Amino acid sequence: MQTFRNDGFELAYIDEGKGVPILLIHGFASTHFVNWVAPGWVKTLRDAGYRVLALDNRGHGRSQKSHDKADYTPRKMAADAAALLDHLEIPRAHIMGYSMGARISAFLALEAPHKVASLILGGLGLGMVEGVGDWDEIAEALLADDPDKIVSERGMMFRKFADQTKSDRRALAACIATSRELLSAADAARIDAPALVAVGTRDDIAGSAEGLANLLPAGEAFSIERRDHMLAVGDRTFKARALEFLKEHPLDEA
Repeated sequence: MQTFRNDGFELAYIDEGKGVPILLIHGFASTHFVNWVAPGWVKTLRDAGYRVLALDNRGHGRSQKSHDKADYTPRKMAADAAALLDHLEIPRAHIMGYSMGARISAFLALEAPHKVASLILGGLGLGMVEGVGDWDEIAEALLADDPDKIVSERGMMFRKFADQTKSDRRALAACIATSRELLSAADAARIDAPALVAVGTRDDIAGSAEGLANLLPAGEAFSIERRDHMLAVGDRTFKARALEFLKEHPLDEA
């Protein structure tokens, strides 16, 4: 991986392939590899002729960590994504995010709309506006000294995920505290880039894809059939629809 610096953080990223650029932004407690390489997204997009960029968000993967909650607002992480495009001298790109990465992508579209040709928002629908439930239990699970005492099913799921990826659990607990900032309906209405909102039909975290798509001026929804939050990301129908969407909205006409 290569690195660049923004806002005092050293951030790791990959840059593969040639062609129209697409920037991939991963979800909470994940990494560029877990979210995009392992499920086949990088290969799929590269083989389709795209230049694929993917970073490890601050606090994740090989990027620098912080235990300060103030460092993990969606706007600050969106600024990291914008800074990567600037670092690579890419004025405009397609943007794709999953779960927390979808939220970051939406804030990027608000803060730097000129950089965003189109949006693919996976794993987060109307929950981006209405909230996705009480996630304090996840922070508690991440910080628990004894994982056997974790009673929250969702908390245990993310604790196991964090342990499997050998993540800095204190950094993740700080991240989950402030990265959940909601997008207002009014702000959603300001995002005029073409946007595909894709959510698994068994996803109990994301909220309605149709609900968010209806708030976006150029939004459309896609249901990832029979997939939950964790399994939807690698679904082949999701990949196929994403490629179609990108063809429907070429960067030079977006």
